[in-house]
Amino acid sequence: MEIDEGTEDRQVQVRFVTKLQDIPFKFPNTTIPASYSRLDLSKVVNALIQSENPEWESEPFDFLINGVLVRMSLGQFLLAKGISAEKTLEIEYIRAVVPRREEEPCVHDDWVSAADGSNPGFILTGCYDGLGRVWKASGTCTHILQGHSEPVTSVSVISAEGAESCRVATASKDRTLRLWKFDTEEATNNPLRTIAYKILRGHGAAVQSVAAQASGDMVCSGSWDSTINLWLTDEPDIEVDVSIKKRKKSDQAKESQLEAEAVSSLVGHTQCVSSVKWPQRNIIYSASWDHSIRKWDADTGKCELDIPCSKALNCLDIGGEGSALVAAGGSDPILRIWDPRKPGTSAPIGQFSSHTSWITACKWHESSWFHILSASYDGKVMLWDMRSTWPLFSIDSHKDSKVLCVDWWKGDSVVSGGADTKLCISSGVSVR
Repeated sequence: MEIDEGTEDRQVQVRFVTKLQDIPFKFPNTTIPASYSRLDLSKVVNALIQSENPEWESEPFDFLINGVLVRMSLGQFLLAKGISAEKTLEIEYIRAVVPRREEEPCVHDDWVSAADGSNPGFILTGCYDGLGRVWKASGTCTHILQGHSEPVTSVSVISAEGAESCRVATASKDRTLRLWKFDTEEATNNPLRTIAYKILRGHGAAVQSVAAQASGDMVCSGSWDSTINLWLTDEPDIEVDVSIKKRKKSDQAKESQLEAEAVSSLVGHTQCVSSVKWPQRNIIYSASWDHSIRKWDADTGKCELDIPCSKALNCLDIGGEGSALVAAGGSDPILRIWDPRKPGTSAPIGQFSSHTSWITACKWHESSWFHILSASYDGKVMLWDMRSTWPLFSIDSHKDSKVLCVDWWKGDSVVSGGADTKLCISSGVSVR
């Protein structure tokens, strides 16, 4: 049958199915108008569930047809995909992903340029006031990492999850990286001011990004000097007191800090290396203002893959299907996705374009192949699903101020920092 514009006026026979474990019911085929949107479909499914379980409380659902999220009326979807309206249509329903609650923001003294939520026990932030901060919860700062003389541009948790004593790295416009150690379980009524146990020097310009190897043995950094440096994170053999609070003189504290040089450098980019990621033991990815993404062998220093992009890049992340997809954004409103496993092609496999200004940050969900966050100078954070070109939702917590960083925390919270000096936390974002 040829589908025409009259499809919207038709009745369509559908069968609703799901993989949700807590909804074991099988429903008979149902006839619905093709003009129904996903909100209408959600009402139908909730009514069907309540017919089997009267105590069921209605909740929003999303819908998949042939693995693609429905983001228009049913009739428009059938027309766009060339699907016949005369056959019984199988529609899979899944829980909609929506923020449940906005927590009180964590207020800083300047722009919040970096955030890492990889440890469920705390959020690590970097700020334009030159300080790193550790936040246990909304509004509760436990440690202030003091030592950089210029804005902190990037932060990374080094230690494995669950360790009581945690190590982190910060990068700064002062051309250095610093490594810090603190007790995550230490009780305190006021933030403890802490100095780094090691200062990493060697870049010839501002350091823009830092990422830790999964083992925690090394970190890598990208700089405005166009290089990527690799550094050891080992601690000194002697015990070092890193609490400024316990020192009477600041020069005594400085004497206890070690300095180190890079063990190797990766050379090939021609402009600022804006973002680095270390997803596997010997694999490093980098994004640059030279319009390229590169994959490096950390052992040999050789570039194994060079993906050209039409824009200068600000951010990069590795995740998605098989933890192998590359997401990047930069000097236009488009978040692009590449699959480096497909040889001989430099074309993105996906593009998301609902932002209205430059993309500053992106982050895959660690346990989902489909979901990725993006942040932009347009003041918004958006959550995307690879099965749709439309965002699942947009978070406007920063009220039109530039959003500079974004990450997941505890698997179901979105943390973002911006030019409004706030770290915002949107909780209850259940991705399944």
